[in-house]
Amino acid sequence: MCSIAGEIRPQGGVSGEYARDIQSVLKRRGPDQNGLYLSDSAVLIHTRLCVVDIENGRQPMSCLRDGSRYVIVYNGELYNTAEIRDELIARGCRFQGHSDTEVVLNAFAVFGSECVYKFNGIFAFAIWDEKKRRLFFARDRIGVKPFFYTVEDGKFIFASEIKGILTATGKQPEIDTQGVMEIMLIGPGRTPGYGVFKGIEELKSACCGFFDENGLRLHEYWSLTDREHTESFEETAEHVRFLVTDSIKRQLVSDVPIGAFLSGGLDSSLISSVASRVMKDRGEVLQTFTVNYKNNDRYFKATKFQPNSDSDFVGKMVDYLGCESHMIEIDTPELVQALFDAVEARDLPGMADVDSSLLLFCREIKKHVTVALSGECADEIFGGYPWYRDPTVRAVNGFPWAQSTKYRAGFICGEFTSRIDPEDYVQEKYNATLQSTSKLKDLSPLESRMKEMINLNHNWFMQTLLDDKVANKNKTTCK
Repeated sequence: MCSIAGEIRPQGGVSGEYARDIQSVLKRRGPDQNGLYLSDSAVLIHTRLCVVDIENGRQPMSCLRDGSRYVIVYNGELYNTAEIRDELIARGCRFQGHSDTEVVLNAFAVFGSECVYKFNGIFAFAIWDEKKRRLFFARDRIGVKPFFYTVEDGKFIFASEIKGILTATGKQPEIDTQGVMEIMLIGPGRTPGYGVFKGIEELKSACCGFFDENGLRLHEYWSLTDREHTESFEETAEHVRFLVTDSIKRQLVSDVPIGAFLSGGLDSSLISSVASRVMKDRGEVLQTFTVNYKNNDRYFKATKFQPNSDSDFVGKMVDYLGCESHMIEIDTPELVQALFDAVEARDLPGMADVDSSLLLFCREIKKHVTVALSGECADEIFGGYPWYRDPTVRAVNGFPWAQSTKYRAGFICGEFTSRIDPEDYVQEKYNATLQSTSKLKDLSPLESRMKEMINLNHNWFMQTLLDDKVANKNKTTCK
């Protein structure tokens, strides 16, 4: 995980005097290297967690193409680096190293904004075109890597974290009525594209854009689209098997130690199994990491979300994999204290003990590896939640994981109670998501509802978990 930030003022007058302050507040995301590009019209800031091509992947990075100079700051992992590099070499590009940053930069120099259609990965980046005095920026299809921005007085300021923008502007954080409603009624989720704090926006997932003297222009380059399924069950199973295993293998490219989360559940066990085989072929042993809570065996209670304790299966998986296993135990007082650090990392109220436990867990993982694979968001994609499987839960009107609007509204008081109707606010967000769902004609009621569930999870619940994962990794990049 790295951080990016910058200010663009095409008419000139950029000082960059706050650049070092931004690097300081974002250093948690990128502790290994700092970089800075400064011109009269642009300042680009980078803090780096080194994973691939430690020496040649330094940022900001620049290249020349057809008389133009391009400068990039990039946060991400590109999983089809080799394929794109080969294509670019065939078009005359020459590379100094093997980092994905250099590939993304040259891809833009050759293909322009169309480069985003070629990328298989998770990313947020910004590229300054010195000749045209124009910034191009983009975020990955799912929104794994963060990108916040603000536009004011003819300038564009962006950063991986909200605190970076506040540092650049020198303004105190403010929230208006909508910000209060987002925190109290929608939180820990957020309306897609909304930065909660006044004047701050988030680049939506699968969006890119330009900023120059003509202002800001945004473009959505991808969306979930319903299509007819023509494969047989056997073909579908084989197709899914290939996509899952291929995605895991592509994430094992690293020049630093790599490991995997292992809870004993299906998702992490599958990922650890594939990763272990790949690493054995390299002559390496996979390191796995399991979190346990003190006295969990005494207090665990089964629910629809967690019908049994995954920890019962950890030992079996460790024996099967032959991996180097690390068991990390967390006690309740630690979780409570870490809540403050978790909110600081996230810049917003989050998922309480889920956030703090992940923060503590990753701190311990960092002592052993720099990169760790996890199975986050598998339930959203493969239907692991009750609202996919339970007909009663599935049929409920409103966000299935947030059925407590009336209770939450009870904490809103004073002037805010007269400004907005809580039930209407949440229902409007829910209805808008249903209306945006891509659905083929003549679907059965069940199929139609399942499409809506996929879209609801993609736009809301998945984004919440990704925010949590990104913010609280604490120097460990969890792919």
